[in-house]
Amino acid sequence: MTPNNSARGRGWLSPIVHLSNNWISLLGVVIVTTAVICWLFLLPITLRGETENPYVGILAFIALPAPFFAGLVLIPLGIWLKRKREGRTGIYPPEFPALNWHNAELRRLVYFVGFTTVANLAIASQLTYSAVNYMDSVTFCGQTCHTVMQPEFTAYQNSPHSRVECVKCHIGPGAGWFVKSKLSGVGQVFAVTFNTYPKPIPTPVHNLRPARETCEACHWPQKYGEDRVRIISKFGDDETNTPTKTVLLMKIGGGNGGIGIHGTHLGPGVKIRYVHTDEGRQTIPWVEYSGPGRQTVYAVPDAKTAGLLPREMDCMDCHNRPSHSYDLPEGAVDKAMNAGLISPSLPFAKKKAVEILKVAYNTRDDAARQIPAAFAKYYQDSQPAVWAARQAEVTSSAREVVAVYNRNIFPDMKVTWGKYPINIGHNDFPGCFRCHDGNHAAKDGRSITQDCNACHNVLAMDESNPKILTDLGIVESKAAGKQ
Repeated sequence: MTPNNSARGRGWLSPIVHLSNNWISLLGVVIVTTAVICWLFLLPITLRGETENPYVGILAFIALPAPFFAGLVLIPLGIWLKRKREGRTGIYPPEFPALNWHNAELRRLVYFVGFTTVANLAIASQLTYSAVNYMDSVTFCGQTCHTVMQPEFTAYQNSPHSRVECVKCHIGPGAGWFVKSKLSGVGQVFAVTFNTYPKPIPTPVHNLRPARETCEACHWPQKYGEDRVRIISKFGDDETNTPTKTVLLMKIGGGNGGIGIHGTHLGPGVKIRYVHTDEGRQTIPWVEYSGPGRQTVYAVPDAKTAGLLPREMDCMDCHNRPSHSYDLPEGAVDKAMNAGLISPSLPFAKKKAVEILKVAYNTRDDAARQIPAAFAKYYQDSQPAVWAARQAEVTSSAREVVAVYNRNIFPDMKVTWGKYPINIGHNDFPGCFRCHDGNHAAKDGRSITQDCNACHNVLAMDESNPKILTDLGIVESKAAGKQ
């Protein structure tokens, strides 16, 4: 650079160094520096263009640009305001010192930028890592809004997906759906703040991400699902709590092999649409089946579907509560007794537990006090010999009755028995019979099948000792046990 060019450069830079020493510009420097440091940490993600973690994606592609450009605007704004103020008051210096280390303003600016850069490097790295990990955690999703999320969080902890992060299913990969979910969440934040949210929370969630983009990331639809044996254990209301078992051979099917349940509904070339007339998708008067070689419309008599848009069937129409299911009292007690948590040998344990659970308690604290007391009182009054000899067993069983209540009932959110239907099966709720009820008929007279064997074979029905379980080696035969 020639002497004249060097002098012109210093003449141009010196006023900027002077005018940059104001709190607005320095604040802009801090913001820009912080954004740049965070961007450097996320550079590998920004180069790829997408990320499987929605929170990192939103941080990289949306959160960082906003403060970065805001900081860039603050720097010249502060310079312009200081120049205007000093020009108006007559304190703008006619000459500027040389741009070297003897220049006090330059030294202060360099020290400030250097210090804030080092500080931001430590702070931003720690906060960014911690914030992203926390927002990705089940704790954040399930416990931040304790009262609202307590029912779903409790059910999730007792579900097959209890080791899968909430965001994997509710948001999935990429930043786009994260933005949609959080924009939707803004209204929810206000609803929680002002206590205007519905009780219970209505389902299904209408803006949920399609199952093909979430569920099918783990549950590969092209994999054939072999037939499976399902054992349903029940206990009677009699004195001995008579145990029985129903054994079903479930025809799962699906993928590119076999028919079965999945193959019939979601197999290659199969598309099913339906119209529902209620928000919960429990009343379905119209079904359209499109499959290889045919297209058929089934409807109930006098179906009123005018103006209603069909929905394309996916996994969530049957598996509507894969991680947030609630039991009915009979089924919940059966599970606890089958696991030995409520003693099956206590007289009338099933009957009394169900009766006590069906009582409406005002709060969970009331239930925690009254349920054990009522269970113990029954044995004290009606089974004094049992109470005298097996008090500890009665007490531990009573605690499990409370646990059954706490897993399923939430008075604060008005979640009571049967509030959330489960569409798998057809015993407790309409489920399969929403369509497979024998009333959905086509114009040619054919109807949607209600044949039990289409989905499962009944190998045993409410039997005390089903022979099929011995034949399959699931239960040891009595003869073998005596040897």
